[in-house]
Amino acid sequence: MNQAALKIRTAQILHDLGIDPQVIAHRTLPYFEEVSEYLLEDTETDAESGKVYRLISPAAAAWHQMKQQAAADGVGIYLVSAFRSLDYQAGLIRIKQQAGIPPEVFFTSLAPPGCSEHHTGRAIDINTPGCDEVTGVFGETDAFRWLKTHAARFGFVMSFPLNNPWGFIYEPWHWCWHPQ
Repeated sequence: MNQAALKIRTAQILHDLGIDPQVIAHRTLPYFEEVSEYLLEDTETDAESGKVYRLISPAAAAWHQMKQQAAADGVGIYLVSAFRSLDYQAGLIRIKQQAGIPPEVFFTSLAPPGCSEHHTGRAIDINTPGCDEVTGVFGETDAFRWLKTHAARFGFVMSFPLNNPWGFIYEPWHWCWHPQ
């Protein structure tokens, strides 16, 4: 899907959700093409829920190498999110809407469909044992300190540091694979 088609699809999803595009227009969010399902591979499965996390093959290989090195260094990390389709992202927004959370609030921690790095099959949300999922508390863990020091060796970059230009909250758990 080209950029123009992606923007049209995103606008349609926002319309279907009853969200004024102006809520996000001022944030200059980039659009991310949704990777073809054929390029994704099952990367990890959550033992409790059975949820399967999928990434593109080279990102999956880099994740496995990084996870193994972290374990060798005594740090446990695991996935809590990976690839998300535009429709899945829209479903996450519906959940926020049903909870009565306004778009101005949920769009600080959840990208609109079409604007999520997760669409690329390269983005991951990471957690460590004993830590609440996807909270700023992750930024205080040994796992986060390890990632800050070592993730770049595996091609991963933290996407949303403090005071990022897109207006997202600090997300120390969100990393995206950008090979050198």
